[in-house]
Amino acid sequence: MSVLGMGNALVDMMTGLPDDTLLKDLALRKGSMQLVDKGFSNRALEKVQHLDRKETSGGSAANTICGLASLGIETSFIGKVGNDRLGDVFRADLQRYGVQPILQYSDTETGLALALVSRNGERTFATYLGAAVEMEPYDLNVSMFATHTHFYIEGYLVQHHELIRRAVELAKEAELEVIVDMASFNVVEDNLDFLHFLVKEYADIVFANADEAKAFTGQSNPAKALGEIAQDCWIAVVKTGEKGSLIQNGKHVYSVAARKVNCVDTTGAGDLYAAGFLYGFLNNLKLPLCGEIGSILAGKVIETMGAKIPDKAWQSVREEVKQVVYKQVG
Repeated sequence: MSVLGMGNALVDMMTGLPDDTLLKDLALRKGSMQLVDKGFSNRALEKVQHLDRKETSGGSAANTICGLASLGIETSFIGKVGNDRLGDVFRADLQRYGVQPILQYSDTETGLALALVSRNGERTFATYLGAAVEMEPYDLNVSMFATHTHFYIEGYLVQHHELIRRAVELAKEAELEVIVDMASFNVVEDNLDFLHFLVKEYADIVFANADEAKAFTGQSNPAKALGEIAQDCWIAVVKTGEKGSLIQNGKHVYSVAARKVNCVDTTGAGDLYAAGFLYGFLNNLKLPLCGEIGSILAGKVIETMGAKIPDKAWQSVREEVKQVVYKQVG
């Protein structure tokens, strides 16, 4: 099994907030991902100069792909970066995790996601896409897809409809299963018709959190939203935060509890949940066990600042994952 990811190649700048005053000053909706221009990004950076920050490689799909690679799954990633220091950082980080980079380069700066982390761990992104937004349909060809079995795409890209359409067409031409993560509730709201088309016509597996599921279906009850999504794909997953997750395949519905952990920063929780779930799925585990592995990875990443599980934590994560696998094969 081999997973090809495609998404915005960004560098995350994690910034802890003492309170939510800055969100109001910048007119950012708490918990959302807002696309901003270079001017806004620069102004926001000036306002956080006095705060503790951590710079890491990021982007939703890249986080998931790195998580899968850390569990031993063969992976590649498609994205566009700048010919600059941050572009080099991004590529080197993929390679460090064992991911095969399939990167396009631009004279535009590498994208930057300013992640503002509230005291309760919820994160709000002001994202300057930079070079990432310049990825075009003609940058893709079927040879990129041919050696893989699954294609994972982040919802943050759906604002470029023709790029997404081209990507999923190539994936299906190469007989890959398509996995869609909806990414953010405001992205869903702004691209609702296209997302409905994408899920119904191309998606095999769909991930959404409760807010995204509500935006997609109009259902405030996560279980009802799950049922509506599951009508148009093979497997639907709705993540419900500290309550865990709901999974549906046909008429079969499963509820998986979240891990009880000390939440420092929720950045990357959904991305790493997807990595854990897909690891189980690719190893033919039962869906509840897939969700349990997802919960392990999500729980581990929210215990630290940033969207990556620290290197020193991976050994214990792999041991926990192994115990879940033993539940089915042992």
